[in-house]
Amino acid sequence: MNIILSNASSDPIYIQIMNQIRQSILSGEMVAGDSLPSIRQLAKDLQVSVITTKRAYEELEKEQLIDSVVGKGCFVSGANKEFIREQRMKRLEEKMMDIINESKELLMTKQDVIDHLTLLFEEE
Repeated sequence: MNIILSNASSDPIYIQIMNQIRQSILSGEMVAGDSLPSIRQLAKDLQVSVITTKRAYEELEKEQLIDSVVGKGCFVSGANKEFIREQRMKRLEEKMMDIINESKELLMTKQDVIDHLTLLFEEE
């Protein structure tokens, strides 16, 4: 597993770690039962605080992407990928509702929002 951190990113370090591990799992690069580096080892490898890696692992465990086994470490969960995807879609929809509400407060039309989203999507 190769995690690359960016100081230029607006995302906190633990989010960058989470996103890259999540992507490895959902893409099939890592499969159920694969072990992850220990919290301490990952912190050492990335030269970050143990608290940072611990938080990333805790969040991934909340998403049911990894399982933590006391005394043995953390492993990729055998959870159903469709269930996990559905959970992520629900969170995305909540964020989209926030965007819709904010855009209404700014008196933006539906087309304004679509145009702006399209522009941002193409920039990425």
